[in-house]
Amino acid sequence: MLRWTGANSGAKKTPTLLADGRELIYYDATGDTDRSAADRRPLPETTSRSEVRYNALLGEHVGYAAHRQSRTYHPPADQCPLCPTTGDRLSEIPADSYQVAVFENRFPSFGGDQGRCEVVCFTSDHGASFADLSEEQAGLVLSAWTDRTDELSRHPGVRQVYVFENRGAEIGVTLAHPHGQIYGYPYVTPFTERMLTAVADHRERTGENLFDELVAAERADGSRVVLETEHWLAFVPRAARWPYEVHLYPARRVPDLRSLNEAERAEFPRVYLELLRRFDRLFGPGAGPTPYISGWHQAPFDAADRSEFALHLELFTIRRSADKLKFLAGSESGMGAFVSDVLPEAAADRLREVASE
Repeated sequence: MLRWTGANSGAKKTPTLLADGRELIYYDATGDTDRSAADRRPLPETTSRSEVRYNALLGEHVGYAAHRQSRTYHPPADQCPLCPTTGDRLSEIPADSYQVAVFENRFPSFGGDQGRCEVVCFTSDHGASFADLSEEQAGLVLSAWTDRTDELSRHPGVRQVYVFENRGAEIGVTLAHPHGQIYGYPYVTPFTERMLTAVADHRERTGENLFDELVAAERADGSRVVLETEHWLAFVPRAARWPYEVHLYPARRVPDLRSLNEAERAEFPRVYLELLRRFDRLFGPGAGPTPYISGWHQAPFDAADRSEFALHLELFTIRRSADKLKFLAGSESGMGAFVSDVLPEAAADRLREVASE
């Protein structure tokens, strides 16, 4: 049993192994929880069958993971693999309850010496969502995200870490339990490569940091700012791709989650929970929970100058109205040329309208 001594060092970290050799880590807000329950499933040892190939024409990598075809798909609630183990109903979590649990994905997109994929279970409550968490629970999730970023920074096959959540069947989620994922990519992703190139070009031309200038421009304009606190700024970007898209930045530029200070960590849960709750109110009470993708953009570990990159979270939904989804059309899927149905200023207006009282 280990205690993490990084940010939010009061969180207890308990690593163990599942029956097939995969790692499982419990994160608890208190240090008196027994995490000795063993995985009783008769699982064979896991082997990675993923492969990464390089597309020279587009200058990007493509992963192949044929074994994912057999992954668990929309199981009934009483067979959810992310719920705690109860009696003879054995799951990925041997404990009969947990606060936050992280484990190696049984069906990873990357693995072995070509990266790592992990599942982050936000709560043992199957019927909850991230927006239902308390600020203390959300802070514990942030601790787990930060710790996993730190651990994966030392993984020899990982160059970049993406912490993200897909929520909703419309997004393609196959497990309803509140959870997210962490991808430790064996390469730098296309979006990040483009950001790094844009930032480097801007620095060479102007001597200034592009992230800083974009954030300052949004703050000065104000029309797309959704909320601002002492340590965080959330806004709809001027050239948003998705119908409702919010970018959340710490007030000072830092390269990754590990670099956040205690004040920024303490304020994050309130800010993030407010954004998620506003998303659920966007389309009225009859529309149901809003499907979304939320992910942290962090500097690659081997970037030439990591201090130039700005940590930020991007939160967006593919829903454009209560009963309509934003599907990628031919131009968007085939050419990457986006056309949105909602003006960013209108999206920001709506996100301010649904603020908590």
